[in-house]
Amino acid sequence: MAYLPIEDHGIIGNLRTAALVGLNGSIDWCCMPNFDSPSVFAAILDDEKGGCFSLVSEGTVNQTQQYLPDSAILVTRSYCENGLGQITDFMPISYEEEHVHRIIRWVSCVRGEVEYRLFCRPAFNYARCGHTVHLEERGALFVPENHHVFGLRSPVPLKVHGPAVATSFRLKEGESLAFVFTIVEEGDRSDPLRPRLDVEDQFQTTLKFWNDWMSHCTYYERWDSAVRRSCVTLKLLTYQPTGAIVAAPTMGLPEKIGGVRNWDYRYAWVRDSAFTLYGLMRVGFTGEARAFMEFLSERMAEVNTGARVPLHLMYGIDGRHELEETHLDHLKGYKNSRPVRLGNQAYDQLQLDIYGELLDSIYLYNKYVTPLSYDLWTHCRRLVNWVANNWDQPDEGIWETRGGKKNFVFSRLMCWVALDRASRLCLKYSLPGHRISWMEQRDCIYDQIMQLGWNEERKAFRQHYDSDALDAANLLMPLVKFISPTDPRMLSTIDNTLAHLTTDSLVYRYDPEISHDGLTGTEGTFSMCTFWLVECLTRAGRIDEARLLFEKMLGYANHLGLYSEEIGHHGEALGNFPQAFTHLSLISAAYNLNRALNRSYR
Repeated sequence: MAYLPIEDHGIIGNLRTAALVGLNGSIDWCCMPNFDSPSVFAAILDDEKGGCFSLVSEGTVNQTQQYLPDSAILVTRSYCENGLGQITDFMPISYEEEHVHRIIRWVSCVRGEVEYRLFCRPAFNYARCGHTVHLEERGALFVPENHHVFGLRSPVPLKVHGPAVATSFRLKEGESLAFVFTIVEEGDRSDPLRPRLDVEDQFQTTLKFWNDWMSHCTYYERWDSAVRRSCVTLKLLTYQPTGAIVAAPTMGLPEKIGGVRNWDYRYAWVRDSAFTLYGLMRVGFTGEARAFMEFLSERMAEVNTGARVPLHLMYGIDGRHELEETHLDHLKGYKNSRPVRLGNQAYDQLQLDIYGELLDSIYLYNKYVTPLSYDLWTHCRRLVNWVANNWDQPDEGIWETRGGKKNFVFSRLMCWVALDRASRLCLKYSLPGHRISWMEQRDCIYDQIMQLGWNEERKAFRQHYDSDALDAANLLMPLVKFISPTDPRMLSTIDNTLAHLTTDSLVYRYDPEISHDGLTGTEGTFSMCTFWLVECLTRAGRIDEARLLFEKMLGYANHLGLYSEEIGHHGEALGNFPQAFTHLSLISAAYNLNRALNRSYR
């Protein structure tokens, strides 16, 4: 099968893992049982070896996809020559300790007659592990080497084709069939494809879960459909057992077709998770904040006093620290974009900005969710003391550059945020801490940024102290209350960003030809940077500009309202998909722009 465009996919999930379902009815990516487990289907990374689970309708004229409202239940419709068929894809959600991992594909005929062809070929452990296929009375078993056994429950007979199974069937109006792909637990081996599965009940239970969860959303203003879809997407990226939030459910999707910037995002970045909590708390979701704070508190408690840094910038969803990076050279990569990276070596980088994002979220958590516990504040004090003593050193920065450590302005900025929020917690909530020394260091950072981070010739804040390059991350300065949004320096930085990093409504994070980041090639525009610019313009009072930019950016979502990390030169989605950072920045931009518009109309 040819590669679908990245944007021609939807996502389903069960709060433990997720799958990408193509507009053509093919599941092209899924890791089971967890987000960072070895892949079961990975055709999106290699259309020959990767493995897929496809349901293709014959005589298709057109296909569409949509979610059932306020849910992660995906409906793919096929408009065929002889009828109208649809596939309802979902993964049931359970809070039981022994979670059952299932993908349910419910195929039905709405009008006329529709013929479908089914093809299911897993490729276990990133297509590195062979398997055997055993036909059963109610489907087939896939038995890999040293891996979970998987089963495909099928209401129609299957035929074995090497490592795959296939079949075809015809449905008339009103008829439906359900196919269930599942992990076979040890206790089920005597009856591995249990017949007692009420698909209608599973469907209703899953729909109710999502509708009940979305009932907590407090946002019913402009662009509410985009905001609410972003909320569901962020929830899908949450690993329920620990509260960790992955940056994206995929790995290896390129930032440029044929390029080398292909990363594994199936981990919990402290930065991304902190921003995600900010976005969810804005619109009424506090349960995720409680769960992540517990996850984070456990990570803080693990740090030894003699450690190089008090907190890693990312963790596995189970809390593990080491995420060694290797290359899967046997995979071609999406449209021959090599290497396909497994793991992420950035886990060992020094990124000082994470402490600011974290303390800002903790500050808001204390303000809007619940007061901090003694243990959590004790961990925070240790972090802040470390920042007060270590902020003035080079690091790899927010963009995880691989060209050596530098004195990034954004890293200094977020160290300022960490010290400022900790000081506020002491002042406003009478929490103990070295407030005076924290504030002294905070003020030192402020003066240093204004002196060394400002480019007088260009009239803009620079990327790092030894560069004249721009960096879209500096758009967060007024958002974190470091500088007034109408300060001449900030307004000039915004104008420089519009002139040199923006094409129409799309914003590059920086220019890699000027900012040597240790990697070859170029990249697309970063969607979250566009939303940062929208929020900057909003706070600067340039509301009409902000609204136009925001409305244009909404047009770059895919047909389901989902965003990848980047947008390419032809408007195509690039990078891992869907990306949490983009969706949370959409929520924040919509919230603040809507509030500004409401004030302007009074």
